[in-house]
Amino acid sequence: MIKNLDLVQVTNLRLGEYQDIAAKVISSGWYLQGKENAAFEENYSRFIGTQYCVGVANGLDALRLILHAYMEMGVMQKGDEIIVPANTYIATILAISDNGLTPILVEPDLATYQIDPEKIEAAITARTKGIMIVHLYGQCAYVEKIGNLCKKYHLKLMEDNAQAHGCKYRGQVTGSLGDAAAHSFYPTKNMGAFGDAGAVTTDDEDVAKLVRTLANYGSEKKYVFDYRGYNSRLDEIHAAILNVKLEHLSKDNANRRKIARYYIECITHPNIVLPIVQDWDAHVFHIFPIRTKKRDGLQAYLQENGVQTVIHYPIPPHKQKCYKEWNHLSFPITELIHEQELSLPMSPAMSIDEAKTVVTLINNWKE
Repeated sequence: MIKNLDLVQVTNLRLGEYQDIAAKVISSGWYLQGKENAAFEENYSRFIGTQYCVGVANGLDALRLILHAYMEMGVMQKGDEIIVPANTYIATILAISDNGLTPILVEPDLATYQIDPEKIEAAITARTKGIMIVHLYGQCAYVEKIGNLCKKYHLKLMEDNAQAHGCKYRGQVTGSLGDAAAHSFYPTKNMGAFGDAGAVTTDDEDVAKLVRTLANYGSEKKYVFDYRGYNSRLDEIHAAILNVKLEHLSKDNANRRKIARYYIECITHPNIVLPIVQDWDAHVFHIFPIRTKKRDGLQAYLQENGVQTVIHYPIPPHKQKCYKEWNHLSFPITELIHEQELSLPMSPAMSIDEAKTVVTLINNWKE
């Protein structure tokens, strides 16, 4: 079976390094807010290109904490609107509504799957306080027009960089393009920990300080609580693992691009829609999404022939029960993507031979 993402295979690439660093942390007796965390925050902020990085417990918390910080700063208040792509994972939207803010969904561009910059301005109102872009599937969502809209309307630009570690826009790493960015290090990400982990990056000292305080129960000084905060901290073992992963991220992303390039050059089935890649630096292929009208049939065929695929995502956010007040809404482009998308196997440990097997099966698929 060629798995969609074989985490054992990925981990085995550097198993000895992970075991050594984990043993070092265990024997140190210091498991939270220690040297490994400080080192990772410094290394990751340097990699991203921001002045500050704050390690937190997971990617959803990173999103929540950014918005909470802006609310404590008076930049936003309950009921304010945040523009967000309709085509995204639910966490992006949950972070907005969890803070008492109002998500305003905007359709994606079908060619890129990212929020359509041509449709954003029409969604801006007097209550709009920010735009949250999502570098979905590992591709850069930022374009200059979005930055210009934020300047024109005095909006905060926030990045959900959960799926795009190492992605670039004109040489600048995503996670440094806006006012603040959230990162997830869930195990399946391009740079995944061995459990939940996340971070916030920003050049804004006030945001960084507030995020760190809010993530520590709302406390800057022990037993003194200025805010109603969270318990959301990056532990030492995950920080140590992530330091190792960061060293190899560029190499791992290069292999993802190699597999992606092979797929794009060699899949010739007429009823498969392949990703459009205009700038290879602007895509790190967290997943490799294809589209086909007979998605379920293709998935079953590949499974029967030893290839595992995944659907990202079967139900769009506005059709989920948790947002039942939106269930009547229609976002046809988003719905089309969710009806047709299928993610082919992709990982830093995947071989060209495995990719050849996938390609051959797809090209021979009889609908």
